[in-house]
Amino acid sequence: MSNFLAPDYKSLVPYTPGEQLNYKVIKLNTNESPFPPSPKVKEAINGELIDSLRLYSDPEVKHLRKAIADEFGLEAENVFVGNGSDDVLAFSIMGFCGRGGEMCCPDISYGFYPVYADIFGVNLEEIPLEADLSIDAKKYCNKGKTVVIANPNAPTGLALDPDEIEMIIASNQNNVVIIDEAYMDFCKTSCVALVKKYKNLLVCRTFSKSHSLAGMRVGYGLANKELIDDLNRLKFSFNPYNMNSVAIAAASAAIADNEYYGRNTDKIIEIREKTKERLSEIGFEGTDSKSNFLFEKHKTVPAETLYNELRKRGILVRYFSKPRISDRLRITVGSQSDMDALVSALEEIIKELS
Repeated sequence: MSNFLAPDYKSLVPYTPGEQLNYKVIKLNTNESPFPPSPKVKEAINGELIDSLRLYSDPEVKHLRKAIADEFGLEAENVFVGNGSDDVLAFSIMGFCGRGGEMCCPDISYGFYPVYADIFGVNLEEIPLEADLSIDAKKYCNKGKTVVIANPNAPTGLALDPDEIEMIIASNQNNVVIIDEAYMDFCKTSCVALVKKYKNLLVCRTFSKSHSLAGMRVGYGLANKELIDDLNRLKFSFNPYNMNSVAIAAASAAIADNEYYGRNTDKIIEIREKTKERLSEIGFEGTDSKSNFLFEKHKTVPAETLYNELRKRGILVRYFSKPRISDRLRITVGSQSDMDALVSALEEIIKELS
């Protein structure tokens, strides 16, 4: 740390991304899709587009916003597009809380929520998960502050029903409720339909998971026009060209190919459920994950030991040392061959350690 960093930022604890290695491994630690992008995405990123990269991208992202709006039965004015859903979350927490404002979120959830609260000077209340790691929706009612919930939650994979989400929104109508649906395509119980009913709801989504575009960094928010105008006010005051032309073209093509991505999502769900059963057979206990990852603990072998032993064998999973979840591994659902290799390695490790 230099002597020039402003005092406000010297105590920041940055978000820690999943490990990225530059040699071949089975990568089950960052919740990416095991499938390539749609062939339509490859067609969209063509020579004509590349030739146009000398020009600035469209700051209003009109084509992509229209494509997203059409997908959800909304208008383009209901869509904000950002450089990954992290961009959308950052602008939302900055804009709807403000320095000295109030926000609440689960104490075990996406690690960027407390980071953003810290960097934007927001007073954060972290509400403990229940003993089974679920979210009690009643604890988020009538909070009088901005509410942020990932649904399904990460890293637990557990999801609230739409009626529970609506209860939270309806009881906090003087504050914005941000529902982070990064993993919703693997759960299929979205609350997007409530955008037309409530002025205080912002649904945040991403192309990184089910749409196989993690490297493109495209996220979006869905809300009433006034909330979207607020986000655009912040964006155009900070970085009007926050989306590059290649990402816009790729995401526009991706959201138009529901058939391709629907098949992939169904396959991931199928592999997820089969892997749950296989892990149970070798002594694991997991949450009822509705995401593209599993959250598992072994009855006898510590999670950190399993993490290190898997890493030695070229298999990356995610381990968190945080209290209450330090006995668990978060395991991305990869291809069937990836999961076969994972289970075989775990069987070998458990046998050796027993």
